[in-house]
Amino acid sequence: MDIQHNNEFYAVIMAGGGGTRLWPWSRKEKPKQMLKISGEKTMFELTLDRLEGIIDAEHTLVVTTSEQAEKLKKLSDKIPEKNFLIEPIPRGTASVIGLAAIHLETRSKNSVMAVLTADHFIQNVPYFQQLLCFGYKAAEEDNLVTLGIKPTFPSTGMGYIEQGEKIPTNFPHDLFQVIRFTEKPDQKTADHFVESGNYAWNSGMFLWKTSRVLEEISLHIPDLYAKLGQIKQSMESGMYENAMKEVWPTIQPVTIDYGIMEKAKQVVVLPAFSLGWSDIGSWDSIYDVLPQDSNGNITINCSSHYIDTEGALICSENPKKLIVAVGMKDVVIVETDHAVLVCPKEKTQTVREIVSYLKANHLENYL
Repeated sequence: MDIQHNNEFYAVIMAGGGGTRLWPWSRKEKPKQMLKISGEKTMFELTLDRLEGIIDAEHTLVVTTSEQAEKLKKLSDKIPEKNFLIEPIPRGTASVIGLAAIHLETRSKNSVMAVLTADHFIQNVPYFQQLLCFGYKAAEEDNLVTLGIKPTFPSTGMGYIEQGEKIPTNFPHDLFQVIRFTEKPDQKTADHFVESGNYAWNSGMFLWKTSRVLEEISLHIPDLYAKLGQIKQSMESGMYENAMKEVWPTIQPVTIDYGIMEKAKQVVVLPAFSLGWSDIGSWDSIYDVLPQDSNGNITINCSSHYIDTEGALICSENPKKLIVAVGMKDVVIVETDHAVLVCPKEKTQTVREIVSYLKANHLENYL
């Protein structure tokens, strides 16, 4: 299925996150999408690479903050300046997607948008590109398409999609109706979801017609739709910057999942079970995606030496640094110029508590 150079197909990359889940390596000034977690390219650059041959740079929009925009522009000189959309302050993914949608409407009334994030790890790139093609075809039929990931364990931190009846397609891949979304269930519920085999993780990647998602916003988030209308009108009158300053802050923050996907009609899931996907939501999740030595140790962005050590993860923001671990087991060691993290692998979710502590005690210079 070849949709290369399709003038109606666009990618919208959400790249405005603050990135504290991989603290202290990931900070507000250098969030996850700007880190070189695997190889010599940043997560943002790898996101762009995955689109090559499917969606070109002219058809790629990046929604981010003004602080991050200049850094991201340096990572890709192919994306036009006009394709960087600046979000003055965070207002949730529904607002971000709506903003991109009104921009695309001025370019093409028949546009289909693939909503992606800049900080996902995907190993099977050819399969991912196939899924984009299949998702495009499904979106052409007025479906709201989400990519579903096969759960590898009963996570309580992920959103789940319950699959319904199989839908006939004109392409060689399964497609299912969505019965419901469940966000971050308790452990007992997560265990049931995984055991049943009828649930997928919500990847946060979507495909739909621009007109369809705007229609759903108008139905379920009418206030957002009205304010997007004001912003769109300002684009035509040359007052866009003023409207973004005045109107955008008045938008009530809401995610696309809560605001639209849980209520919309014709929501379908495209299983992406062989994608090799991870959102790298914590340090321990890196063990699932990066190669390990014979003792299960992982080294990122530095030199290391292990003595009587198993299951260690060592990371430094200084590639010239040497870190030595002696007699350690299942420990994460992260060294940066401003902070050092040492903790058992099983306690890496505690990073959220560390970030909360730093905020509460006015230690934002460490974030």
